[in-house]
Amino acid sequence: MDFCPREIVTPFRPIPLEVPEGMAANEFFNSAENLNDLVHNNGLLVNPENLLLYRKALGHSSEFDTSIIYNSSQTILNPLGRPVRRTQVPENVKHVWNRMNQIIIEYMLEQYPDPDEALVLAGEASLDATWPLTSPGVPSIRMLHNHFIVFKKSTLREAAAANENNPNLTDGGQHSLFQAYMREVYREFFAKALSLEILQPLSDSESRIALTGYPQGLPCWEIQGGANALRDIRFWREYDEILKGFIDFYRTFFFQVSTRNAPMPPDVYFPHAVEQILLFNNDFLKTAKKVRDLCIRDAKYANAIRWQPAFKQLIYRNDAGKLVVTISQNSIGNAITELLGVVVKRVPDAEAYAAFEPQLLAHLLEVRRRLIEADLGEGIATPHWEK
Repeated sequence: MDFCPREIVTPFRPIPLEVPEGMAANEFFNSAENLNDLVHNNGLLVNPENLLLYRKALGHSSEFDTSIIYNSSQTILNPLGRPVRRTQVPENVKHVWNRMNQIIIEYMLEQYPDPDEALVLAGEASLDATWPLTSPGVPSIRMLHNHFIVFKKSTLREAAAANENNPNLTDGGQHSLFQAYMREVYREFFAKALSLEILQPLSDSESRIALTGYPQGLPCWEIQGGANALRDIRFWREYDEILKGFIDFYRTFFFQVSTRNAPMPPDVYFPHAVEQILLFNNDFLKTAKKVRDLCIRDAKYANAIRWQPAFKQLIYRNDAGKLVVTISQNSIGNAITELLGVVVKRVPDAEAYAAFEPQLLAHLLEVRRRLIEADLGEGIATPHWEK
């Protein structure tokens, strides 16, 4: 079978939420009122660090699908002031979050041990707080949250081919600005700026999922030691180093797009590498000029630029069973699954959702039990399950 991106259909139970008259849906979804509903109707577990484990009401997968959100809706009422990436999260919160990640990923790998049978992924996309609330593509909940998803590969094999020109799929491959014009300097920067021991570079052919052909052209790193490495705090520090390197690259590039011959951005993580590798690289600076000139000529293009770092970063299992980390520019606002070539079409169908709900909830409640046992939170009671 030829590889191609896949489009799967995932049913959901219509959500009984009314958006107040005169308010855009994504404005309401960022409100404290909506997050309150999320807790009481879909919340599974919460802890003193304000990390909330919840069922995805509008899910990606009918097999396994849950998220953790850093719920700052009650403590930071300004949606534009909430943390939207891991580097903005307090250290004590991130420590707990990393442990929660480790336990949930370990559970997914335990339940779905065969890489030929299941695609396993976990990660987060930045929720860029620089777009207007009403702009198309702005995430519906403007707080940092991550996803834990399993797709049966049999479902992907049977799925229809997705449109390869779907803008949500062109963000991470040959169409990406970084990959098309700055591929070599992008990878050189990661290689020379970061000091990694657990994460080791992986070739494109090894990182690619055969069914979909994705990810396309992105830097990928194998997690040496596999699932056991997720128990090592050094891995999570290296995971953050990947993000910091990406942020430095992104910020430096768009500083140059915004202002010709701009100085180094303030507070970069790797100033020596920024100066030596980026600010003296002709491909890097030529590409900034291309984008800057286009912004001046094309108002619509300029309005679509995400001037602050926008990314998707995830951990997934490749076809050989290795755990892989990758990161991508997120210029459009696409779903994290599309980084691996999986497009999800959600359809309202309460009856179809009810057919797989018991098995899905059994997984989620067992995950919750393990998190409670590890002193990572307390259970939440909803109309659908007890505390």
